[in-house]
Amino acid sequence: MVHALYTLAILVLAVVLSPWFAYQAIRYRKYIGSLAQRMGYLPVTFNLDGDDSIWIHAVSVGEALSARALIADLRERYPGLRIFLSTTTLTGQQVARTRLQGIDAVFFFPFDLPPFVNRTLRLVRPRLFIMMETEIWPNLLRACRRLGVKTALVNGRISSRSYPRYKAARGLFKRVLADVDRFCMQSDESARRIVKIGADPARVIVTGSLKFDSLESPTSAVGRGVNRVVRFFHFSSPRPVIVAGSTMKGEESAVLAAFAAVRRVHPTTMLIVAPRKPERFGEVEALARAEGLRVVRRTELAVDAEPRADVVILDSIGELAHVFQVATVVFMGGSLADHGGHNILEPAVHGKPIVFGPHMQNFAEIAATFLAQQAAVEVADAAELAAVLVRLVGDSVERARLSAAARALVEANRGAKDRTLDALASLLPLPSGRGVVRPFKRV
Repeated sequence: MVHALYTLAILVLAVVLSPWFAYQAIRYRKYIGSLAQRMGYLPVTFNLDGDDSIWIHAVSVGEALSARALIADLRERYPGLRIFLSTTTLTGQQVARTRLQGIDAVFFFPFDLPPFVNRTLRLVRPRLFIMMETEIWPNLLRACRRLGVKTALVNGRISSRSYPRYKAARGLFKRVLADVDRFCMQSDESARRIVKIGADPARVIVTGSLKFDSLESPTSAVGRGVNRVVRFFHFSSPRPVIVAGSTMKGEESAVLAAFAAVRRVHPTTMLIVAPRKPERFGEVEALARAEGLRVVRRTELAVDAEPRADVVILDSIGELAHVFQVATVVFMGGSLADHGGHNILEPAVHGKPIVFGPHMQNFAEIAATFLAQQAAVEVADAAELAAVLVRLVGDSVERARLSAAARALVEANRGAKDRTLDALASLLPLPSGRGVVRPFKRV
């Protein structure tokens, strides 16, 4: 009954939202090219020989990059299985194709309706289905259980924002979570939360955050596109650079106001803005031009030439992590406006001073750890953002302290990868017999 009601709700929602999807398809060319795959029609060449596989699902960019920590080891541990990765978003798809090594194929996740799910499973033929972070799809999980496919939630987290909603629907989630064989959670708090919404405590373990292990050190990234990206930001003389990453609607005005304040003290400063959503590139460019600033898009820059602009709009996909290298200070968006924040670990691994706003619910544990270790700065509002950026751009000593603390914190928190791989081995055993894990205990 639960799955029938859920399926009916999806169908009703699809009908209600169909005008919006049609508008997105016409206006932004979204969904058109991926519709067939979302209905379970994968390319003819996809798994042509019908090999068994490990299927990893990562919603978007962040989840895909977290999956990077596991892929090479899964390939080594299970050489007889193919590795496929699905994403929900187009940006996630692009990042998976360009920045993840060792994957046999990338495809779009199917709509969670039985005909589409079953068709996809017949083609992918997974022995293990891995969901990154908090991706719970009832019909797919039920089909996996019926077919004997093992399932795992990896790098799992339950944010403080979503927890009340999950808890309110505990009766539903308890039945759905019964179809998940292993929950590998980022923290004790997330583990407690998923148990309270219905997960079997014997199936829950705390492995830590894969986001730390998925980070490439600046030295190991050489030769993988990192130098090519930096070549678009060649400066003939030292120049302060503020990078505003993954900004959301309502934040760019505050960033531009803070940038104006910085330029009054440090007039050569340049701003690089990376809007979270590609469809907003033009809107953000117009905002900057309205302030009388010289603006250029990253895709318009020449290689090995100094950008002759005050503001650069990062309109390329998958380059933000590399662009952090040229930053003097980084502001991470989604945190000044109430969007739950974005991942601060990529600028941290490059040893950059990080500033974020008060809304970091989606990364609460990581943000709290950075603040406790004095490895980042939190600002309350636009006015404080301006004051902090002015101070940091002018204070090399404080920048150095923040940089060292951030890099040290990243290195100290690696290790989730091995714990996660051992947990997966308990579901898909290795010849060596590795993979014994202890269950999470309710406290």
